[in-house]
Amino acid sequence: MNDMPPQQKPTRETKEHESDRRLGNIIIGVGLVLLVAIGWWLADAMYVARKADDCISSGRRNCSPVDVPVRER
Repeated sequence: MNDMPPQQKPTRETKEHESDRRLGNIIIGVGLVLLVAIGWWLADAMYVARKADDCISSGRRNCSPVDVPVRER
């Protein structure tokens, strides 16, 4: 009458399969975080370059500020 199979204990093969899947998920997660970080850095670098290019093309000469140490008397 009951068509459901009885509960089975997890075998060693099932546990290994789960650990392989978990390791794969961790690797993919780290890869995605790296990809997002590289994309963020690239977008920021492009923004800074575009901002400098706009400044230079408008004819200004002081587009990139130079930090000069303060002289004490």
